[in-house]
Amino acid sequence: MQNHVSLSSVGILLLAMSLIPMGDVGGKLLTQQGIDSIFVAWSRFLFGFLLLLPLSRLRLNELSSLFNWRILLRGAFITGSIYSILTALSTEPLANVFAALFIAPVISYFLSAALLKEHITLPRTVLLLIGFCGVLIVVKPSLNMSVGILFALAASCFYTGYLVCNKWLVAHYRPRFMLISQLFFGSIALLPFGVSHVPETIDVDISLLILLSAVGSAVGNLLMIEGNRRLPANIVSPFIYTQLLFATFYGIAFFNDWPDSWSQLGLAIIILSGFSSWFLAGRETAK
Repeated sequence: MQNHVSLSSVGILLLAMSLIPMGDVGGKLLTQQGIDSIFVAWSRFLFGFLLLLPLSRLRLNELSSLFNWRILLRGAFITGSIYSILTALSTEPLANVFAALFIAPVISYFLSAALLKEHITLPRTVLLLIGFCGVLIVVKPSLNMSVGILFALAASCFYTGYLVCNKWLVAHYRPRFMLISQLFFGSIALLPFGVSHVPETIDVDISLLILLSAVGSAVGNLLMIEGNRRLPANIVSPFIYTQLLFATFYGIAFFNDWPDSWSQLGLAIIILSGFSSWFLAGRETAK
């Protein structure tokens, strides 16, 4: 039996994948104007929370779950990841930072197998390791790595924990609750740091960039949840890798950041290994 894939569902996913890196375009533009990344991260969580709270359908019996230690741990991981991403983007090209983030699916694949007893296969393991090699080609690990790349790698480590927590908790909480819970945590956890780094002057341009950073990320993640609701995971998975394509395009369009030949090779390896891994996962599911 084949899954019906509507054009509207595909459109929702592609829009989601384009909006998430667009939010980071807003964040990078803000940091280039001298605004501290801790304020950019806090404003993203705060305005994302305020925007999506009416859409989350938060129930009274879920309020106590906002303070469940597992939800708090997950919130801490994504908060650390967002702050690290925005700090990395202040000095590094958008495509390189997104490439570094794709270490997370590789590590979470093995951690989920070890901690959550998820099934792993040799072909998918090989393809993920090939993708990992693509990441290494892009980030070029060495003793002389820039601080920005180190923050990008830190973001990937935090994001790994976030992905594992998602797999751990997905059967216990609604997707929209999980999204609003992480926005709530980030808003509260970063509050004292964000308030202390509020820009002295917030003009119309900066206000619009703050909204772009928050709305792009929040709406992108909400649409991704909608896409996951409409389509099976094996259909959704390859769309994740289109974020790299959008990030590369935005980097060129907004910042004139053209990937060098090695980065182009690494990005191609990551995308091809991701799509190949999805293809294998689909075949394994069909058996």
